[in-house]
Formats: sequence, structure tokens, C-alpha cells
Amino acid sequence: MSMFCYQCEMSQKGGCGSTGATVGTCGKDENLSRLQDIMIFGLKGLSAYREHLNTFKPELTKEIDDVMSETLYFTLTNVNFNFNDHINQLMKVGSAGVKVMNLLGEAHTNRFGIPTPVRVPQNKVEGKAILVSGHDLEFFEKLLIATKDKGINVYTHSEMLPAHGYPELRKFKHLKGNVGKAWFDQAKLMEKFTGTFVVNTNCIVPPKKNCSYIDRVFTHKIVGIEGSTPIENYDFTGLIERTLACPDANGIDLNEETTLVTGHNYKTVLTLAPQILKAIEERKIKQFFVVAGCDAPGKPGEYYRELTQNLPKDTVILTSSCGKFRFNDIDFGEIEGTGIPRYLDLGQCNDSYGAVEIAKALSDALKTPINDLPVSIVLSWMEQKAVIILLALFSLGVKNIYLGPKPPQFVNEDIFNFLAENFNLTLTTNVKDDLKKLLIA
Repeated sequence: MSMFCYQCEMSQKGGCGSTGATVGTCGKDENLSRLQDIMIFGLKGLSAYREHLNTFKPELTKEIDDVMSETLYFTLTNVNFNFNDHINQLMKVGSAGVKVMNLLGEAHTNRFGIPTPVRVPQNKVEGKAILVSGHDLEFFEKLLIATKDKGINVYTHSEMLPAHGYPELRKFKHLKGNVGKAWFDQAKLMEKFTGTFVVNTNCIVPPKKNCSYIDRVFTHKIVGIEGSTPIENYDFTGLIERTLACPDANGIDLNEETTLVTGHNYKTVLTLAPQILKAIEERKIKQFFVVAGCDAPGKPGEYYRELTQNLPKDTVILTSSCGKFRFNDIDFGEIEGTGIPRYLDLGQCNDSYGAVEIAKALSDALKTPINDLPVSIVLSWMEQKAVIILLALFSLGVKNIYLGPKPPQFVNEDIFNFLAENFNLTLTTNVKDDLKKLLIA
């Protein structure tokens, strides 16, 4: 199906495009229809970050709200049929994404301190335990305060892993470690985990029918599934009582026992600027790879593990989001003779803008345009937050991005060709062939 639209009374039966038409009754063609879809997907990602920011600084959301309302109006029937205007509106959405991620990052560091590197125990669980998944650090801090001295240990899952890097969260002694990997292991994980499970933002996985753990699942705000218990107004009484009623945990059999490293906020990385610049001058660092993004279940995502494993020892890996769980158990060591880690975890998906801040600093120091730096970007995408991050990069003029592991179905050939021509967007193929193009001699 080339396009699909059924938002107005004029739509053909079954929706415009349902019988193969490439132009809607209103005159909107396939390209404009898909560009409007991308706007909506971008707004969904933007709205998630806007909601996170609203928790900390509601007075700062107006500019974001204005872009969201304007863009929704843009997609109304019979408003705009100009291709370039659609591209410009997408760039507005992307710019709002840059703004909201920067504001959210500042809110996090102002509240919880600037993250610093830390090794986090993985899959080592003991005692009465709560496992927390999501992105909401405000919620997480309140939970840690409420469970202090209650005989309960707290563990992170997926996108909550970077919480360990923040000084004001790490100070809680009952924050013990991380359990599991990316969001989609929840069902398998909760069958093994004997404590309670809290999801405070996306992503949540609907449990299988007759699962054994639904009475141990708690959700917050907009997140919910049938049978879970909502936490209202930060009242953790029910969660604490249910956790204390659970049997003690004694390890978790996931065939893994390691530590994970996190806490490389861009502000912390920039304190290493003199050492990094010296290593570049001495050719000890030849290239930076931004390997980041959302993960999805399936073998295609193993591309990113294979990619990072095959990078030369003189490269530095910058990552964020849950895609890092494909390879963050690997010890990448340091750049020889420098003490600079080869693996830098910038944080959650909303911390992705940190890679741009690092690139800007390198650009200024080396007097080189960002797109000419020895920096390669290889992103994974899964859902709408990844769309807003990609639009944010485009709005900043960042080019030469590799995107995978599968092409977005909402991008047709015309739109992809436009992105390839104007931003040099490339789809991943296989590691061997891609590295031939990506690696600098």
C-alpha cells in the first residue's frame, strides 16, 4: 500500500490508498501523506520527552507545545500540499527535539548531579527486591527515598541503567545493580525475578496469558496493562507491602554474571578534552563511532554487536539508549597509552544529544565542520523516540548517518532518496561491507 488516509469525510471507502491509489481525494499524494505520518511519529517521540521535562520544569514546555500544536494543525485536511513546506515543518519538529532533550538533560544534572563512570553489578539479586524499568528519574528518586531502610533492594532494568551514574541517586545504598537487558526481555525476566516490577515510562511488554507475575507488576502515570497495579501520587505503600510479601531473591539464572559500565555524561567526557585532543593529534584515536538507538527483538539487532566487536582498537564508541545492551557486556578496554575508555555510555535515549555536544566541542577544537570530523554514526531504531532523535540530528545538519537494522516502512523511495541526497542517509547492510565505507584509512 503506497499510502493510507481516512481522516476526513471525503476519504474513499476503506481509506484513501486502500485500493492502490497514490493520491487521496483531497489531493494529498503518497509523499505528502508519508511525510505527515513522519511528523506524527516525531511528535509522539517529542511528547514523551516533553512529559519527562514537564515533571521537572513545566514552565519550559511552552515552546515545545507550540511546535506540537502547529504541526498537528499542519496535518489537518486541506492545509498544505507543498513538499518543501513539509520538509521545513519536519525540521521544526527536529529542532524542538534538540531543545527538549537539552532542557531535560539540564534538569537531570541540576537535580541529580553530573553522572560519572561507575561499574554496575549485573544480574546479582538478593533479598526483597524491586526492579524498575523506564526513564523517569524523578519517580526513581522518590521510590529510593520511600524504600530506604525498609529492607528492600532496588535494581534497574533497561533504560533505567544510567540512573546509577547520577551522584544523588547512587548515594542510596539499597540501589544494588541492574537486571536484564533491553525492554523486550520483560516477560522472560519477570518469570525468573521473584520481586516486584515497576514500569514508569515506555516500554512495557503485555504479559502472556496466565503469566505468573501480573500481580507483581506496578505502573505509573500513563503506563498501564491489564491486571497491573497503578501507583498514584507517588504513594508506594502497596508496592512496598507487596515486595515484602515476595520470597527473597537469590540470584537470577540468565547465564550471565558481569558488570556494566555507565555514567559517561557528555559533561564528564568533555573534562577529558585535553587528553582526547592529544590522542587525536598523536593518532592514538583515529575515529569515533556513535553506535546508539533503540533496540527491538530479533537477530537483525546483532549487527550492532558484530560492528562494535570489529572496530579497531584506536576507535572510541559513544552510545546511549537501550540498543547498547547488544554490546555493553563487552570489555572494550582503553585507548592504548591514554587511559581513555573506548566505550562511553552517554545515558538514556534522551541523552543522545550529548554526542552532538561532544562533536561540537571537537569541531571547535579542531576547527573542522562537524560532518568532516572523524566521527561515524550508526543508529538503530525501533519506535517514535528514535524518529524524533533522527529528526533532531537532521535539523542540526548532521549528515552521513547509517540507519538500521531494518528500513522504516513509512519512508518510501522518493523520501529516502531525498534524505540520501540531502543528508547522505544510508541503510546498514552487513558489517563487513559497511566497515569498508565507514573506517577511515
